[in-house]
Amino acid sequence: MSEPAFGGTIGRTIAGSKPWWPAPQQPPKGAPNILVVLFDDVGFSDFGCYGSSIRTPAIDALAAQGLRYSGFHTTAMCSTTRAALLTGRNHHSVGVGCLANFDSGYPGYRGKIAREAGTLAEMLRAHAYRNYMVGKWHVTPLTESGATGPFDGWPLGRGFDRFYGFLDAETDQYAPELVLDNTHIPPPGSFADGYHLTSDLVDQAIRFIADHAADRPELPWLTWLALGACHAPHQAPRDIIESYDTVFAHGWDAERAQRLARQKAMGLVPENTDLPPRNDGVKAWDAHSDDERRVFTRLQSAFAGMLDHADQHLARLLAFLEKTGQRDDTLIIVMSDNGASQEGGPLGFVNAMGPFNFKPEPIAEKLARIDDIGGPDTHSNFPHGWAMTSNTPLRRYKQNTHGGGIRDPFILSWPKRIAARGELRHQFVHACDLVPTLLDLIGIDAPTTIAGVPQMPLEGVSFAASIADAAAPSKQVAQYFEMFGHRGLWHDGWKAVAFHPSGTPFDNDKWELFHLAQDFSETHDLAAEQPERLAALVKLWWEQAEAHQVLPLDDRFGPRFAENAARFHGARTRFTFHAGMGHVPTDVAPDVRSRDYLIEAHVEIDAEGADGVLIAHGDATSGYSLYVKDGHLVHDLNIGGRHEIVSSNRPVPPGIRRLGLRVERLRRQAEPAKGARTGISQYTLLIDGEEAGVLTTQLAFHTLISWSGLDIGRDRGSPVSDYTAPFEFTGRLSHVTVTMQNEQSLDGESVGNAEMARQ
Repeated sequence: MSEPAFGGTIGRTIAGSKPWWPAPQQPPKGAPNILVVLFDDVGFSDFGCYGSSIRTPAIDALAAQGLRYSGFHTTAMCSTTRAALLTGRNHHSVGVGCLANFDSGYPGYRGKIAREAGTLAEMLRAHAYRNYMVGKWHVTPLTESGATGPFDGWPLGRGFDRFYGFLDAETDQYAPELVLDNTHIPPPGSFADGYHLTSDLVDQAIRFIADHAADRPELPWLTWLALGACHAPHQAPRDIIESYDTVFAHGWDAERAQRLARQKAMGLVPENTDLPPRNDGVKAWDAHSDDERRVFTRLQSAFAGMLDHADQHLARLLAFLEKTGQRDDTLIIVMSDNGASQEGGPLGFVNAMGPFNFKPEPIAEKLARIDDIGGPDTHSNFPHGWAMTSNTPLRRYKQNTHGGGIRDPFILSWPKRIAARGELRHQFVHACDLVPTLLDLIGIDAPTTIAGVPQMPLEGVSFAASIADAAAPSKQVAQYFEMFGHRGLWHDGWKAVAFHPSGTPFDNDKWELFHLAQDFSETHDLAAEQPERLAALVKLWWEQAEAHQVLPLDDRFGPRFAENAARFHGARTRFTFHAGMGHVPTDVAPDVRSRDYLIEAHVEIDAEGADGVLIAHGDATSGYSLYVKDGHLVHDLNIGGRHEIVSSNRPVPPGIRRLGLRVERLRRQAEPAKGARTGISQYTLLIDGEEAGVLTTQLAFHTLISWSGLDIGRDRGSPVSDYTAPFEFTGRLSHVTVTMQNEQSLDGESVGNAEMARQ
């Protein structure tokens, strides 16, 4: 926005001059504060007011004070829904056709919101709003999430005035990878002192709003609170988790039936809604062993506890708004970004990091760690049966374009302007419709240019009319869906949808046809009865795909991640990390998976000795650490909580030293079978280049290191090894070098599966 021309007079002296001040920005009359609360991986039925057994009184109270929508739709994944919510356009149209984790080289798949697609914050800034982003972002390419950015895709580069949160798809709730504005920072607490990210995010949201009220109470604000809950890892206070064991001991079959009965009683779904058969691969609850049912129940309790815990802290934020007199004039939206996650697999995980590195996690091991679930050294996710239950009464999951992936809860409350109390709305609504609706309610138009960049038209359609009129029609334009080759199209109450098995020809996909007005749960396929209607919708899907940059269809998981990493690092094989530097996100850190490498730390140690971390990458669930303890050089290879440790056979002498680790893959399998180990590796400790200890192991990082990043001179998050973080090095550390010495031999399918568990 250019500065207005000077409106005063400038003479030779002040006596002959007239001062002038530009008029300050003024918000539209009656413009509300806006609080968006965006949950992660919460299914259609998970809030109490959508049929769940999970305690969500704060969310339920908001629903009782406003509206619940039964037809709100997302894009099946987190990055993509966020892009649509923020811009008011379809996610492919703005360049985020899939995840922010990679750039596929096509306009619809850049992993970054195009400048031609302004965000809600950028639009509101021109109307005197102050904009605050708290929590998960995940619409910045992760290769751009390091200390050098670029920052044009970070929240402050896209219209927000303050940011406190994390850039990746997920983070540990007890040891998160935090960013304040444009700077990586350590978490302000730890599990030991009661820290949890949800509490911290709500504290920061309250702080931003409190600062705003103190400084500029006459201006409206936008606070975008994107919680980590309930994305894996499912982590919450143990007492809350354990309180749900009896609630869910009856299993997923009984829970699904109970949720659907409640939804019908609420009027949320039609009385004729059928409960679909269990999703593919999900067995009856009673078909599992007693041990399996115990583990599965606790894994579900961890998910429920995380949501319950988040609701308790949301209640604090709502109470603050009441206390400060802001509640009546605050438009509050509560929603989820996609359906419940299928990334937990058929049996769930206590620590997903091991299995994704070919370290099995049998039920006996899960059971032995049942009381660890939800704690700081776990990365738990629930099994398919409970994810299916979260999405009741809908089919399939997150990633899929059936209802379970894209139909989500949506609550709207604004006491001053919305008269409805506890009412339901059944219109079809899509994530890209949110921005047009908010602009409509505020009374402003989308800008034609932002920062000199011409803007593409909004593609969403305002649903503001439905707020006051339960009978208002749904939008007239078609809405397409696509994710990893799964496809769908809604138009005029009908839906065509195709599930796409990865790696199979797209022409082999079976398209189904549902009349959603009469078949909420997509149970009765009418494709054979109405082939002409289906053909017309499929044809319309292809037209929409061409118009919105969906093509080319790409169902490759592993290659997209692997190609992106290779392109980012290029031919670079050597990294130098100097003392004093900050945290390195894992997508920017050296990729030492399935290859030979050398680490060398250049240090100076006084006569009294020194202890502490030299380099650490990962966390308690998986990673590696090279450190000095009790005067000896130590390397810990942590694969899913199994530690392979080698300690030097002699103390590290005082003086200027090179302390290192050489990793050599001694035997490889050219094409490892799925789930097999990929060879034997030798880990050799080095003191001034001389061998000081050797470990030979079948464990190695074949597909991933934990998604927690890399630290130099300390381990500032969840500790990789058996020390108390951050365990800072007490000697003088000059720098650490990491040199990769050959090409990687990654199994693309395994890499893809591992990376998808992160999303």
